[in-house]
Amino acid sequence: MKFQIYLAFACFTLSSLAEQVQESANASVTNAPKTVLSIDQVISEVLSNNQSLKAARANWEGMKERIPQARAWEDPRVGLDATAGRFVSVPPNSFTDYRYTAEQTIPLSGRNRLQAKVAESDAASSFLQLHRRELDLTARAHMAYYRLANAYEQLALNRKNTSLLKQYADISRAKYEVGTKPQSDVLTAETELGKQEESRFDLERQVSEAETELNVLMNRPAHTPLPQPVTMMFAPLSISTDNIDHLALAHRPELQMARKKIEAARSQVEIAKKGWIPEPRLRVEASQYNEASQAISEVAAGISFNLPWFNRKKYSAAIRENKNLLESSEYEMAALRTETLGLVRNHLKRVETFHHHTELFHDKIIPLATQTVTATRLSYETDKATFLNLIEAQRTLQDAESMYWNHLADYLSALAELEAIVGADPKVSTDQTIHSKEVHHE
Repeated sequence: MKFQIYLAFACFTLSSLAEQVQESANASVTNAPKTVLSIDQVISEVLSNNQSLKAARANWEGMKERIPQARAWEDPRVGLDATAGRFVSVPPNSFTDYRYTAEQTIPLSGRNRLQAKVAESDAASSFLQLHRRELDLTARAHMAYYRLANAYEQLALNRKNTSLLKQYADISRAKYEVGTKPQSDVLTAETELGKQEESRFDLERQVSEAETELNVLMNRPAHTPLPQPVTMMFAPLSISTDNIDHLALAHRPELQMARKKIEAARSQVEIAKKGWIPEPRLRVEASQYNEASQAISEVAAGISFNLPWFNRKKYSAAIRENKNLLESSEYEMAALRTETLGLVRNHLKRVETFHHHTELFHDKIIPLATQTVTATRLSYETDKATFLNLIEAQRTLQDAESMYWNHLADYLSALAELEAIVGADPKVSTDQTIHSKEVHHE
């Protein structure tokens, strides 16, 4: 009878070795470039194909076309006056039958140039909205990718623990047959196997949901199958608080849009002030008399001005309005600065927390749990520990490994969210160039 027990232990050991070899082979397959889904591939496809991003880009392209419209002069005007009928007798060439006119307003005040600056600021804000959309979609793609990678790691853990529990069940069954252990050990093992089966279905649902979100972001059909993601790697990261604060204040799109709004408001104040300046309208008039043989009998030139001083309330109110709007924009900018520093602090703390959890599980908790399983299994083989002790140790190890992958996915997702908030890679220094495209370069 003891021979059967030893034979079961030998099979268990061989199965464990075979499983390790299989895991190594699976890892080799996972790292093959043609059979895995990398985060760079996902981000590239999202930035190329996402429809909402294309909409934001088209909006920016349209806003740029407002600049030449705002800078342009008013349209010239031409006119023709013709005598429709004359019911009195007049000497020849006493009156004109036709009068041709041409008029053009000259923007001496420079309001059109200021209006062009406002349009440039609006176009720059539209570009920054495009950049914000890119950052948000990139962060969403990172988080969905890490959820998918985490789900695959959890499935791998599930398969490994299912295999181990089957081996434990065989061992407990062998011990039960020789009468050294009760039948409850076998039933406990079978119960744990059932729980693993339940978890597997939940994990497969998580894989499906993450794949769906990635496909939607990449503008693919939701049911499109995706390769398995590359295994997540933990890389310790040190981020300077002062450095990331400077990065956020310099590169967060919302703050840049607030700056552009202030620039536009200042230009609007100047436009309102220049409303007091009259703008001349040049006029050229050509006349043809009723019985003259010439096509043009005489030419006259004239100039006219608008008189804004007689509408004082209108222009004074416009100046006050735009000054208040400028003040509002400056207050919004100050509020956004405070809000940005608060968001950065909270998300940086989130990154540090998940970094700590991941490092703790990787360096301490998992190794200890692994040693506990090894020691408990040896004790169980020599009848010094109960089967419940072995199951509990194995469950603790599984929970520790599962939490490690959860924390790692949360850590990488938090880094992606932090980059979206800052508007730049948190790992770069403040003197590095983040944005290579500017509206005035386009």
